Amino acid sequence: MGTERLGHGRPALYMLVLWLGVPPVPEMSPSEVLLVEDNAGDALLIRQALAESRISVHLQIARDVDQALQILHEPDFKPDLIILDLNLPRTSGYSVLGLGLKKTPVVVFTASLKETDEERALSLGAKEFVHKPSELEAYKTAVCRFVRKWAYPKDRGEAVRNCEG
Repeated sequence: MGTERLGHGRPALYMLVLWLGVPPVPEMSPSEVLLVEDNAGDALLIRQALAESRISVHLQIARDVDQALQILHEPDFKPDLIILDLNLPRTSGYSVLGLGLKKTPVVVFTASLKETDEERALSLGAKEFVHKPSELEAYKTAVCRFVRKWAYPKDRGEAVRNCEG
């Protein structure tokens, strides 16, 4: 549409702006999301869910707490969301919650069904505790829902519709 010409040599998009009286809405820049997940299959499913739903995300993956800390200490990295598994090698995901990341929402996405894990994670500052669904579509829907909810908090209505479609 932007390259088509419409009367008097003006671009069609320019004419549309004149007609509507408002400029087009710019596309959202990708959200920065840090995924702390040691299971390659889960990391792949999360990436696939985000790609299929066309959520604009730059996904960084850390396989353990050490990698997560290294990424979080990069001066140019400012995540909009951290997706955290609790059951990680060497050190549990609780140590990431223990950093006191006040500005960055953390969603715990784990296979743990222990009520004590949920209580502890929320008390340490997790914004949400989500059990990993065993059914593929439910898994993808859960990922899309919490990424849209926490990485794009101002765009909740449109976001939820995009997750379902």
